[in-house]
Amino acid sequence: MLQPVRGTHDLLPQECRQYRAIANSSRLIAQRYGYEEIETPIFEFSSVFLRMGEASDVVTKETYTFQDRGGQEITLRPEGTAGIMRAIISNGLTQKTPLKYYSCGPMFRYERPQKGRYRQFTQVGVELVGVAEPLGDVEVIALAEQFLKEIGLTKGISLEINTLGDQESRNLYRTALVTYLNDFRTQLSPESQIRLDLNPLRILDSKDVNDRKLLENCPVFRDYLNAESEDFFANVLKKLDLLGITYTLNYQIVRGLDYYCHTAFEFVSHQLGAQGTVLAGGRYDGLISQLGGPNLAGVGWAAGLDRLVLLAEKSIDKPCLISIIPVGDTAESQALQMAQDLRQEGLNIDLGYSGSLSKRMKKANSVGASWAVIFGDDEIKSQKVAIRDLKSGLQVEVAFDKISDYLQSKIQ
Repeated sequence: MLQPVRGTHDLLPQECRQYRAIANSSRLIAQRYGYEEIETPIFEFSSVFLRMGEASDVVTKETYTFQDRGGQEITLRPEGTAGIMRAIISNGLTQKTPLKYYSCGPMFRYERPQKGRYRQFTQVGVELVGVAEPLGDVEVIALAEQFLKEIGLTKGISLEINTLGDQESRNLYRTALVTYLNDFRTQLSPESQIRLDLNPLRILDSKDVNDRKLLENCPVFRDYLNAESEDFFANVLKKLDLLGITYTLNYQIVRGLDYYCHTAFEFVSHQLGAQGTVLAGGRYDGLISQLGGPNLAGVGWAAGLDRLVLLAEKSIDKPCLISIIPVGDTAESQALQMAQDLRQEGLNIDLGYSGSLSKRMKKANSVGASWAVIFGDDEIKSQKVAIRDLKSGLQVEVAFDKISDYLQSKIQ
């Protein structure tokens, strides 16, 4: 039997409703904060993502990269931020800051599938470009919390936050970390030995058991923060307190790539096991310049819909559906026009294609219709139909020219 490719899954109608409802909520919340929707291609030239950092797991292990028929190296997007930054540069938008964008779409990463994590997944996110002040960090965090609250997911989810400092602080810490780890180079995992030369901060996120032990006594990042970095983070926390947004300081949150700085944060659930992050973000002031644009500040976040749907408790009901059930040849001919007219009035109509009255009534129940419009030759002569509430069983007669008004009044 044919099955979907490992790491992908089919979204059946109920799941599609869940995904669509959460995506719509994120879009509406983003609009409240003044963010506009943007959509970039699903694939980009590989250089867009290579500039994210050659030692990143996303780049070295997880991208779907291939050559197209023209010999160009193409990568399916593993995340949304780099493509949006490329779009800002390509479309000459760097002089129009601040830029506030919301996005939603499929991403692709070749990683081990697990609960709520797939190789093709859907991600929503926001990007705020051109705001270097702590207020930008606070705004995107507030937007994220409001979004999670809107979909009923604040219970059991906590905000964890850290500071990565400015570039000066990161350089000081990087030097100290390399000095410390060089004494244990041969004891590091093969992967971390490579990172030690290319991107040592990524070692802090290693899952290797021996690496974790070696890191227990490594220099602490917060000890290398300069006064400017301390003030920036204190300002962020002060504004979060002002908004009543609760948080926990987590000094283990790291971002290994050089363009990340200052605030890093995650909304974490304990219902998804060890990989409990449902929404993550931070400041990336150096990214646009790495992609060939000017040195613009940036901050944002992303969340995977697959994980959010797992946590969502509320089931999304189907839209109210109405079945048209004709009885007899004359009614059969008229039913098609009736269905079309009612659809144009904004009603959701299911028209059975064949079968007896009893079979069509069973079909109406099986598709979850709320109402049935039943008519035959006698009803056509009297210009009245029978409209049955399929939940209560109550049935009323309604004039042909009042069908839409009656159903609209019941649905609202």
